[in-house]
Amino acid sequence: MSTPAITRSLLERLPKAELHCHLDGSLRPETMLELAREYKVPMPADDPEALGDYMLVSDAKTLEDYLTRFDITLSVMQTAEALERVAYELAEDASSEGVRYIETRYSPWLNDRQGLSWGDIVEAPLRGLARAERDHGIMGRLIICGLRHLSPDVSLELARLAVAYKGKGVVGFDLAGGEAGNPASAHAAAFQHARDHGLACTCHAGEGAGPASVAEAMHTCHATRIGHATRLIEDEDLTRQAQADGVALEICLTSNVQTHATESYGHHPLRQYFDRGLKVVLNTDNRLMSGVNLVDEYAIAAQTFGFSFHELARLALNGFDCAFLPDEDKAVLRARAEADIAALVA
Repeated sequence: MSTPAITRSLLERLPKAELHCHLDGSLRPETMLELAREYKVPMPADDPEALGDYMLVSDAKTLEDYLTRFDITLSVMQTAEALERVAYELAEDASSEGVRYIETRYSPWLNDRQGLSWGDIVEAPLRGLARAERDHGIMGRLIICGLRHLSPDVSLELARLAVAYKGKGVVGFDLAGGEAGNPASAHAAAFQHARDHGLACTCHAGEGAGPASVAEAMHTCHATRIGHATRLIEDEDLTRQAQADGVALEICLTSNVQTHATESYGHHPLRQYFDRGLKVVLNTDNRLMSGVNLVDEYAIAAQTFGFSFHELARLALNGFDCAFLPDEDKAVLRARAEADIAALVA
């Protein structure tokens, strides 16, 4: 089997899935400025390049510091029209990078400041994703997030919201937000409700706290995917269990460096996870704040960790395998991706 040279063009043509991408962290600066003018919301810069530079997080000391940038994006995401547009543009941008399937996540609790109902807040981005699928062929789905710093009752209501839209475009429930001092176990009832109604669960863990946080996500919340899981590697027994149980790890290389979840790209455990047979998937996390797209993250994996094209293809296929979709839909996406990868190699 031939091994093609890894170029940016090749990585763009590699069929990919993205499973960890925040809707409110992936806006176009141009769109932010247009929406800000329309809704009379102040922005920290008045041209797209300067705004993009401001939103790029290069000075965060902690995860919580990193999260403060979301106040700016959320200020222009309080109408149905804005939510639909942002979702459409995210899927459009991802499609240009060879992404065939994307799950984007957000917490409707953060988008109701102007009186939108939670139903409107879910249905608007679903319209945007459906339109992007018609226009660009990319399949998009939503994950609803609870937030660690809020009351567990709010998380339970958000889990109920996610369940209400199961089969209508929402495919999962998540818990996000500042990790330190906000244990996932407090929100166990929300995860239980989602699972009881057949909704898949993921959980941010091992990013702003240690492996004990990952253990909570796995053992108490029974999440089948872990967002980031950067510090899972510090617990050998837990790492072995994650591999044995087939827990998928949603890896976000650039974001993990920015939030100091890892010291540098070279210190990230991605290669160790991959070599040990864990299900790892590459993601952007927040395209705006991290200043990356999914092609960038694959290029980093090749350049920093020496991933071959065939290893990158395995990472890409992992994305389809670990999607929160019915098995038959995943099989169709994977078969198409395998055929296109074979054509790239040929």
